[in-house]
Order: sequence, then C-alpha cells, then structure tokens
Amino acid sequence: MAHSPNGNTWSKPAAMAIPKEGYHKLENGRYGPLYPRTPANHGFTIIAKVQKGREQAVREYGKTIEGAIAGTPDALAVLKLHYLRWVLFEIEGATYFMYQGIFDTDFDKYTEDAVALFNSLGVNTVFENLEGFPKDWKTNAPAFIKFLRDHQRPSFLEYGEYPYVTADEIKKALRLKEKFSEMLDQMQ
Repeated sequence: MAHSPNGNTWSKPAAMAIPKEGYHKLENGRYGPLYPRTPANHGFTIIAKVQKGREQAVREYGKTIEGAIAGTPDALAVLKLHYLRWVLFEIEGATYFMYQGIFDTDFDKYTEDAVALFNSLGVNTVFENLEGFPKDWKTNAPAFIKFLRDHQRPSFLEYGEYPYVTADEIKKALRLKEKFSEMLDQMQ
C-alpha cells in the first residue's frame, strides 16, 4: 500500500493546503526550493506569455506529442508522469500558455530528465515558443530550470482521491486487475 508522508494510505482521500510560497518548510534542492509531495504527488503549473504569432506552433506541438505517444507509448516514461494539461488563454490581447503536470519525481529531477530526454530524442520543446525561454536550453539545464521556476505558479490546494500513489503503482494495480479478470473469465 502506498503511504503518504504522514502515514495515510491510498484508501483515504486527502487534501493539502499549501502556503503562498509553495512549501511548508523551506528546503533547497539543486536549483531552488523543493516543493512538497502532495496527495496528488509532485507537479507544477507553468504560465508564460507566448511569443507573438507562435500560438499555432504551440498547438501543433500538441499534435507532435500525440503522434510521438501513438508511435512509442512509453516515450515519456522517464518523466514518471501522471498527466499533463496544456491550456492557451488570452489576457489583454496577449496569448499565454499554461503547462500543468503531475509526476512522481521532484521539480528539479523532472526538468533535468526532460532536458535529457529531449536531447536524446533530438526534439525541441514547446517552451521554445514562450517569451524569455533560453535559446541554449539543450546545453544549459540550469537556465531551463530557472525559466520554469520563474514561471511556476504554486498551487494552494491539492487533493488526491487515491493520495500519494505513484504512476507505477497505478499501472501495477491495473495489470493485476486485468490478470485477475482474465483468470475469472477462464473459470467460467
């Protein structure tokens, strides 16, 4: 059974209110504050302004990710993702991009792994379409991480219906359910 930092299990929903700073107690990681593991696990929300005229490129990049996953379902496995959500929205005539992700590693590891993954695959990132994104991000992981941290908007509440469960634990449980169903079907 997955256990939370306070001993609760996945079987009891949990919520965590988070201070404005994004953490309860300041603990620094390699590039800045470590954000807490919440009932939803680790994650972040990045909000940044899209370069003028680049909205369509951002949308097309969504199709690129869709195609990559269709061709290689575990292409992003190293990131230990639960989900991603991308949103484009307007504020006073400017387009902004919101990138929300929930994953099982800490903020710094996730971003380091993303840079390494994109470099190994020889692909670019959707962030290249955002104002202020470092052009040398492929060789300068600290600059990539600084951009993300500068544009991070910490949540103030996170909830988990099955708190503190990792993506691997969910997949394992679903594989077990599938095998159990197959066994029951064979017994009929």
